Amino acid sequence: MNKRTSFIALAAVAVLVAVGGGAWWLGMQQGMGHTTPAAAQPVASATAAADPSQWTIPQGEEATRRHIRDALKAGDVDPATGRRILNYHDPMVPGKNFEAPAKSPFMDMMLVPRYAGSDAADASSVTVSPRIQQNLGLRTAPVVEGSLVSEVTAVGNVAWNERERVEMSSRAMGFVEKLHVKAALDRVAAGAPLAELYVPDWVAAQEEYLALARLGGAGTDTLKDAARQRMRQVGMTPAHIERVVTSGQVQPRFTLNAPIAGIVSELMVREGATVMPGMTLMRLQGTRTVWAEGAVPESQAALLQLGARVRTTSPGAPGQTFEGQVQALLPEVDAVTRTIRARVELANPQGRLVPGMLVSMRLDRPKAAATLLVPSDAVIHTGRRSVVMVAEDGGRFRPVEVTAGLEVGGQTEISAGLQMGQRVVLSGQFLIDSEASLRGLEARLNQELAPKAQRYTTDAVIDALSGDTVTLTHPPIAALKWPQMQMDFKLPPRAQQPRDLEAGDRLQIEFEMQDGDVPRITSLQRVAPEPGK
Repeated sequence: MNKRTSFIALAAVAVLVAVGGGAWWLGMQQGMGHTTPAAAQPVASATAAADPSQWTIPQGEEATRRHIRDALKAGDVDPATGRRILNYHDPMVPGKNFEAPAKSPFMDMMLVPRYAGSDAADASSVTVSPRIQQNLGLRTAPVVEGSLVSEVTAVGNVAWNERERVEMSSRAMGFVEKLHVKAALDRVAAGAPLAELYVPDWVAAQEEYLALARLGGAGTDTLKDAARQRMRQVGMTPAHIERVVTSGQVQPRFTLNAPIAGIVSELMVREGATVMPGMTLMRLQGTRTVWAEGAVPESQAALLQLGARVRTTSPGAPGQTFEGQVQALLPEVDAVTRTIRARVELANPQGRLVPGMLVSMRLDRPKAAATLLVPSDAVIHTGRRSVVMVAEDGGRFRPVEVTAGLEVGGQTEISAGLQMGQRVVLSGQFLIDSEASLRGLEARLNQELAPKAQRYTTDAVIDALSGDTVTLTHPPIAALKWPQMQMDFKLPPRAQQPRDLEAGDRLQIEFEMQDGDVPRITSLQRVAPEPGK
């Protein structure tokens, strides 16, 4: 026996052993009550093999289910959902589609099937399985109704309240004999003496009056009234005139007293100086209240109202809060910072606030009307639009364009686009929005590239009406090579139909063909009957 014959004999023995062993194993399995899984059983027909929805899946056989699911490709029907699979994708990498299931080349996870939708809205929505939602950490929150109580913050500086400024001036020509304040910014109390002036022009008028008073007798009252009038004309105050009358002595010196409590903001004279009528001697500034002028962004200035309550703090007065009100919004916008100055009047009873001091201001905004609110994390601002992802039933997510308003404390006002009770996505919405945008773009491109349906025009007579279908008799249509015949057409919406259509009406219609359905009328109008009919 040569080597070739020996090798053939050994191969034959190996085949017999394998066949015998397989038969023994199959017999043991049948004896123990086991059956072959349905996925391994022969398919009854070629039609059943091509349609996965016809497969029989034993209940409880998870391994068999996974085996069938992994065998599905794009275009097959998933027996678990009854929906056709468009393709497979990785939710973490939108836009990359695959024809068959496999492990993602990008992430350590299996590709996820994308199913064909039941309506046109599915083109812009995304379905995410519960397992993927958990992996992505998707969180949702409801759309609620409420109003935002907000405040506008601003940083500003303290300035003197100019409405509490008093200017002290000379009433006549004289000389400054004594100053009780020596320097600017000296504090003074209300009624405190400021300066003593000697006024020579008052001497003659006072002596004239005193001479008439000493003369007495009938007819002097008129002369004394005239002398009083001359004292007023030379600049004497009513109090100084009364002092001359009561004392009976000439009072050429005049003491200038502070009308308010405050500080001497400016001092223009010194002792020994000559002053003229109307000349300013000094300026007093009241400190009972001060102004705080804060820079408010012009976009927020419209939210403020005059009289709004303001709370102010300053590093120069730690632990103190100064209350006030918005007194004015100055009609000027800083061209560099795009801010408007809000002037606030603050009470300053202890004089702690002084000009130039830095303050932080919180200005209350009037309570707004109730509106829809969502967490600010749910809103995606793209620059041209604001979008939120709305969570729907069945694990579907749909992007919705909204009109966003004020944002305060992590809440954003929504004036259009949502309804109360809907749920919006808080985390992972950027991935879903990217996927939905790609889906929507694909749908729009397909729609734009699809050939436009050709439309045809013909006369017709109504034979019967049934719901949204009408039976018409029409003459030959050369463009379609149709002879005269009776056939069904799909009616347009009722708003586009003439009223009270009935059998026998003559129409002129425009229609287009539909795949797998009767022609659809796009427009129609009633035609007057022929004369004599």
